[in-house]
Amino acid sequence: MTIRSYQEFTPLLGERVFVDDTALVLGDVHIGDDSSVWPMTTIRGDMHRIRIGARTSIQDNSVLHITHDGPFSPQGWPLVIGDDCTIGHRAILHGCTLGSRVLIGMGAVVMDGAVIDDDVVVGANSLVAPGKHLASGWVYMGSPAKPVRELSAREREFFTYSSHNYVKLKDLHLRDLEGTR
Repeated sequence: MTIRSYQEFTPLLGERVFVDDTALVLGDVHIGDDSSVWPMTTIRGDMHRIRIGARTSIQDNSVLHITHDGPFSPQGWPLVIGDDCTIGHRAILHGCTLGSRVLIGMGAVVMDGAVIDDDVVVGANSLVAPGKHLASGWVYMGSPAKPVRELSAREREFFTYSSHNYVKLKDLHLRDLEGTR
């Protein structure tokens, strides 16, 4: 894995975190316990902070970045992700805030200043526009993302099922790595 300091910041990993050898985690980044970062993912906290909660899975080829403090974005936009989130393959999260139990579909993009409450699904290839607020309990889809229906009880159960399933998978990967050292 590539964990790289930038200026005075070194990424902080919680307990039992898995970061694939091909991923890059750089700068002011904190990753919570039992979270996982999968192949070819970039998490770049070089101009602002990135905070990722516990049991959150960042899938293959995702890009996580921030917006710096400047004349067009006073105070900038950090990236904050809650607990028990599943970030689908090839997602882009940029200077946004995600609550807990959020599923971001494959190829979705969430832009600067967007806020996604707890218990939300953002469909594959959706675009969450800058500054948009997605309320809890809904499935959002499209470009731009719009609410399409309320979450079912079964879908709400899926959030923690998915996060716990990825905790089991990353534990298997960590065990395999220990066996090769």
